[in-house]
Amino acid sequence: MSRISYAFKFCALSFYCVAFSLIGAAALSNAASAKNPVSVVSDARVAGDPGRTRFILDMDGDVGYNLSFLSHPYRLVIDLPSVTFEFPQDFVPKGRGLVRSWRYGAISAGRSRVVLDLNSPVALDKAFLLPGIQDQPTRLVIDLTETSPDEFQAAVDQAISHAQPVGPTASVPKQSIHERAAEPEKDLPVIVIDPGHGGVDSGAVGSNGTLEKAIVLNFGKFLKQKLDKLGNYQVYLTRENDKFISLGNRTRLARRKGADLFISIHADSITNGAETTRGASIYTLSERASDRLAAALARRENYSDVIGGADFSDEPEEVTDILVELTRRETKNFSIHFARLVVEELKSATTVIKNPLRSAGFQVLKSHDIPSVLIELGFLSNNLDEKMLGSDEWRERVSDAIVQATNGFFRAKITQQ
Repeated sequence: MSRISYAFKFCALSFYCVAFSLIGAAALSNAASAKNPVSVVSDARVAGDPGRTRFILDMDGDVGYNLSFLSHPYRLVIDLPSVTFEFPQDFVPKGRGLVRSWRYGAISAGRSRVVLDLNSPVALDKAFLLPGIQDQPTRLVIDLTETSPDEFQAAVDQAISHAQPVGPTASVPKQSIHERAAEPEKDLPVIVIDPGHGGVDSGAVGSNGTLEKAIVLNFGKFLKQKLDKLGNYQVYLTRENDKFISLGNRTRLARRKGADLFISIHADSITNGAETTRGASIYTLSERASDRLAAALARRENYSDVIGGADFSDEPEEVTDILVELTRRETKNFSIHFARLVVEELKSATTVIKNPLRSAGFQVLKSHDIPSVLIELGFLSNNLDEKMLGSDEWRERVSDAIVQATNGFFRAKITQQ
């Protein structure tokens, strides 16, 4: 399996860029070196003009790397294994040409990152490692050219990533942005599937008595089986039987497993318009709901802990550290990206609701460092949807759609020119 570009990116708002640059040069680089760095980055520079720009990193050995593009604003993210940044004391990251500014630092025990803030949309012309020779360091060279906003966005929408292994040291240790309790058996992306509700919390109930908790558990198990068969992922369920799990424990399980993607599975129900409202939809986190239906759904789902009698006394306070906020913003961007991929696949597999990409303040989506979505498979309050949700053919088609979206999210590559 080719190396992938994971979806944990930093925000590039000007205020945070300055703060991150200041912190990254000192505290963050120290964190990177604390976990067996594979190389020392000793210098970096930007050359060129607005038509073509080159970014160069000097280091003392070969490393693997992944490249990812982000929009709104335009950015290029360079993911590296744990490295030590040892720039001269008076070193200041400076932009030029297509690169407005850039910043660097550790993002977890085993991963480091460089983020280029771009003045305009770019295309990757080429990226390569020049091996060190005599007194010349190994160099990672990235050439960028100017392109149109539409072409740049198309690259982002295709989950573009680039990986170039170079020798045995080139493997980028796959770490989530948080500390893992234990290393996984394989260097594979971790996906946590969260069948909603369970136990005393039955969720929505269809007009013919269909229970949401049963529908989503069956679907979650089926989706896990399909992803497991590919051999490309480590897949876990938050629950494998009919038991109640609090919303907080669902997200904590995802963190313990080192999740790179969190997919919560549900089936909605409404009173007004039940006869005409049907179809799948997908939600990402937002404190301001995209519409009234989204707001009402979030309120109901967030009420699950009350139904189950969960104790909130041990819930941690919201973390407001600036680096967490940076991560939170980029995690949201990649949650939206995955959601868009799912919507496009679902459109050809099943009925989707009008404006299927929505947002609301779901508690279960609030992990600041794990791209997370909530998929509503359909409306149990609609007779046609209720019947469809129990169909083997429907389950096959919809699970295939989600698998395809997942593959697109993790595995798309740029062919090196």
